[in-house]
Amino acid sequence: MNQPSSRVSNGVLDAIGGTPLVRLNRFLDRPDIELIVKWEAANPGGSAKDRPAAKMLSEALSRGEIGPDTTIVESTSGNMGIGLAQACRYHGLKFICVVDPRAQKQNLAIIEALGGTIELVSQPLNGDFLAARIAKVCELIETTPNSFWPNQYANTDNPRSHFEGTIREIDETLDGEFDVLFVATSSTGTAQGCRDYLKSRGRDVQVVAVDSVGSVLFGGSSGPRKIPGLGAGKEPRLAAGQSFDHLVRVTDLECVVGCRRAAQREAMLIGGSAGGVMMSVGKMQEQFAGKRCVAVLHDSGTRYLDTVFNDEWVSDSLGCTSEELNYLVGSSSFDLCEGVNA
Repeated sequence: MNQPSSRVSNGVLDAIGGTPLVRLNRFLDRPDIELIVKWEAANPGGSAKDRPAAKMLSEALSRGEIGPDTTIVESTSGNMGIGLAQACRYHGLKFICVVDPRAQKQNLAIIEALGGTIELVSQPLNGDFLAARIAKVCELIETTPNSFWPNQYANTDNPRSHFEGTIREIDETLDGEFDVLFVATSSTGTAQGCRDYLKSRGRDVQVVAVDSVGSVLFGGSSGPRKIPGLGAGKEPRLAAGQSFDHLVRVTDLECVVGCRRAAQREAMLIGGSAGGVMMSVGKMQEQFAGKRCVAVLHDSGTRYLDTVFNDEWVSDSLGCTSEELNYLVGSSSFDLCEGVNA
C-alpha cells in the first residue's frame, strides 16, 4: 500500500500536480521495454489540463490582467473547461465555456456543477469546429464587459505549466533515467513544455508527439475526428513551427482499442487521447526495445463511458461492430493502420 501523503495542500488548486507514475507490465506483453505512465487523471479536476488552467489564471491575476469582476471565456473540447471552471470557482470568477457537439456530456455537467456557463457551437466554420469555437470566443469577448480570454492555443503559460510541473516530476522521480517520452498533442502545450525542459536539463530523451489522423498539426490533412482532446482542425499559434523527434498519427478506432486494451490488460480506465498514446507505444515497440518509455496519460476513461466504452457509439460513429472491436482488442497487433513518421 502507498504511504499517506506527508503534505497538506492549501486549497484544491494547490493539490494539482504530484500525480503518480505507474509501471505497466501487461499492455505490451514484452519484457524488453519498461513502460511507465504518468497518471494525470489523479489531478483534482481529473486531467493534465488542471495544470495550465490554474497557471494561466494565476499568472493573469498576478499581472493584473484580470480581477474579481472579470469573466473568463475559453474554447475547449472538455478537460480544459473543467480545469478552468475549477480555477475560476476557486478565485470567484465567472466562466463561459465554448464547446462543440463532440464534448462529453459528463464533462459539460461537471463544468456546470462548478459554476461555469456552457456556450454550444452547433455548426462548424468552414468545416472546422475549432474555428467556430474561436470565432464564438471572439464574439463573446467583444460583447461581454470586463472579459478575458486565456487562449490556451497561444498562451505560453500553457507549456510553462508542464515545464515546471509534469516533466519535472517525471524527471526528478526517475532521476533522468528514461529514454523516450510519448505525449498526445492538440495545442501542443504539454509536448512543448516537456521537450523544452528535457533540453534544458541536457537529457538524451526522444519525444514522440502523438497526433490524430485528420489533424492539421505538423502538416497533416484535415479530416473527421471523433475523439476530443487529440489533434486540431486549425493550427493553434502555439503549434506553429513546432517539431519533435518522432510523430505518430492514430485513428479514432485505434484510440478506442488502446483504451479497451488498457482496461482489459492493466485494469486502468484511460481517456481517448491516452488510448492513442498507448497504441503509439505499441507501434514503435520494435524501435524502442530495451528502452525505458514514459507515456503521459491526460485523463481517465470514466469521462468516455458513453463513447469510447460504449459499443453502440463505436459502431455508429466508427463503423466497427462489437464483434470486430472485441477481435481488435484481443489482438496482439498495434498496426491497425499506417501512421508512423519516424
